Amino acid sequence: MIRRALRERPSRPEEDMDWLPTLDQQVRARVRRELPAQRISAAVLVPLVDRRDGFSVLLTQRSATLRDHAGQISFPGGRIESEDADAWSAALREAHEEVGLEPRSVEFAGFLPDHLIVTGYRVTPAVGFVAPDYRLSLDASEVESAFEVPLAFLFDESNHRTRQRRLGEVEFTVYEIPYGERRIWGATAAMLMTLRSLLRPAERSAP
Repeated sequence: MIRRALRERPSRPEEDMDWLPTLDQQVRARVRRELPAQRISAAVLVPLVDRRDGFSVLLTQRSATLRDHAGQISFPGGRIESEDADAWSAALREAHEEVGLEPRSVEFAGFLPDHLIVTGYRVTPAVGFVAPDYRLSLDASEVESAFEVPLAFLFDESNHRTRQRRLGEVEFTVYEIPYGERRIWGATAAMLMTLRSLLRPAERSAP
């Protein structure tokens, strides 16, 4: 079901506004005009761990000493480099560098639509199934900790919080998901909400 809901290939350049599923097309177009025209290609791994009681998502908390997005909750990832064969390869490489996740422990599931970030990145989220017996070795210079959150918790509307975000002259609704003492927000929350929006129709149509 998850594979059916995802894309086999990353978004094409003209498909970069599918990442705001809660907004109508007019607001999306206004947001797009406020974002930087120059975009840096990046990829993140959205790791789904198959636990006995359902899937969970492996997340990281970035190091407090980083220049960008210090302390934020994120997926492992970074820029797509020239030596990367594609976005999937880049996501696997970054996950291995940041948290020591072995590529052989991850099975390709598909792609979410590309997400545009206000810092100028165009991020391709690559979803992968992770073997539950995975091992990690964190790069302390980039990652403070890694933890799992049940997918059911992340998708439960009662756990969602909304706030208004202003970008230039546009105001729109964004989501946050508190989890214990942590707060999942920004691009990470947006990717999770996009995944939720794709999986819910697939759930309804599943036999």
